[in-house]
Amino acid sequence: MDSKLRKMAILASMAVILLVALLVMYVNREQFTAASGPPASGTQNAGAGDSASPAENGDQAEETVSPDGQIGNDLKAFLKDNTFFDQEVNPILEAAKDNSNRLSLVATSIEKDLRIQIVDNEGSPVTGESFYVRLDGLGDYKDLDQDGIIYIGDLDSGDYYIELLPIEGYKVPVSETRVHVKDKVEYLAIDDISLLIKTEDEVDAEAEDSAVAGALADADKTEIQKLQTTSGNAKVGIDVSKWNKEIDWDKVENAGVQFAIIRAGYRGSVTGSLVEDPMFVTNMKGAQAAGIPVGVYFFTQAVDEKEAVEEASAVIELIRDYRLNYPVFIDTEGAGGNGRADSLDAETRTLVCEAFCRTIENAGYTAGVYASRNWYNNNLQTARLENYHIWLAEYRSVPLYQGYYKTWQYTSKGKVDGIEGRVDMNITYE
Repeated sequence: MDSKLRKMAILASMAVILLVALLVMYVNREQFTAASGPPASGTQNAGAGDSASPAENGDQAEETVSPDGQIGNDLKAFLKDNTFFDQEVNPILEAAKDNSNRLSLVATSIEKDLRIQIVDNEGSPVTGESFYVRLDGLGDYKDLDQDGIIYIGDLDSGDYYIELLPIEGYKVPVSETRVHVKDKVEYLAIDDISLLIKTEDEVDAEAEDSAVAGALADADKTEIQKLQTTSGNAKVGIDVSKWNKEIDWDKVENAGVQFAIIRAGYRGSVTGSLVEDPMFVTNMKGAQAAGIPVGVYFFTQAVDEKEAVEEASAVIELIRDYRLNYPVFIDTEGAGGNGRADSLDAETRTLVCEAFCRTIENAGYTAGVYASRNWYNNNLQTARLENYHIWLAEYRSVPLYQGYYKTWQYTSKGKVDGIEGRVDMNITYE
C-alpha cells in the first residue's frame, strides 16, 4: 500500500474513533445530568475547613491513562498520543504486507525445455534471492545468478509439476504448478516474454550493444551519400536507432523521407539479454506523428531456434501498440568476432532467421532479413530465405549482390535535415 492510501486509512480510522468518543461523551453527560439534577437547597460551598478541588488550589492533579487511551475525563486525549495507532492492527495494511511477500511461478516451454520465472504479487521477477524449485522426479534446481529465472533444458516432452521450495521472508504457492513441456518449436509468440525484456539501465549497454556493420568493409568510392530521387514503385527511406539520438521527425518528413525502419531492440552479445532500444518508443511515436510509414528491426544474437522465437516474441510485444507499414526484420550481423552468435555455422544461422520470421508471420506481420552482401554470401543459406523480405546492405552505386532483395541500404553516411550526424539510407522496391 502506498503512503497516500495508508494516510487515508488512518484518517478514516481516526474519524470513526472520534465519532465513538463523542457518542460516549454525550451519553455520559446525559447520564450525569439525570443522576445529579439541580443542587439541593441545603447544599453549601466548601468552607475553610473543607477540601478544595485541585483546580481551586491551582495545582494540577496527576491524570490516570486508561488502556483505551482516555486520560481522565478527556475522551479526545488519544489524539495527543503519537503511539496510540501503532498499537492497533490495521487489516488493510496487514493484507497489503501479506500480498507483497507472496510469490508465484510462471513457466514456459519452447522445445523440450522449461523457463521458470519467480514473480511477485505485481508479476515482476524477484531478484537477489537463491530460489530453489523442485521438478517432480528430477530433483531440485537453483537460481544460481539470482535473477528470478531458472532454465532447465534437455527435458522429455510431457506434463511436469513444479514446486517452489520455502524461502525465509516469502509466502510460496501451497500447490504445485503444472506445465507442459513441448516436443517441438511451434513458432508462436511467448505470452510472458515481457518479463524478459530489459532496459539499458539494467545491462552494460556498452558491452552488450556491439553490432558491427559488415557492409562498411565492402564499401567503395562510388557510395551515394545523399537522399536519392526515386520513381515508379521505389521509395526512399532511412533506418534509425539510439545512435541517431533525438530526431526532428517533421523535418525528416519535409526532407522527403518516405519510410523509416526503426530498431526495436537487440539481444546482448555477451549475456544474451533481450534489451529494448532506449529511443524505440520516441522514434515510433515521432515518425508516425509526422506521417512517416514505419517498419522495425531487431539485432539478433540468438544461438538457436528457441532464442530466435524469444527475440521475435520480444518484438511482437514491443510493437503491439503501433501500426506497421513495413516488415519486421531480423538484423543478422556480427559483434566484432566476440559475440555469442558470431561463430554460428550457416545452417544454424539460417534456422535462427527462419524461426524468427515464422514467429513474426504467425503473429500477423510481414517478416524480413537484413544482412550485408558478404554476410548473405558466406554466413546464410539464402535460397531458404527468399520467401521473406530481403534487405541488403551494400554501399556502392550499383550492388554486386546477385541474389534476390527487395530493400537496399545504400549508405551509412547519409545526411538528412532533422537528424544530427550520419544516418543509414535505403531504397525499397514495392
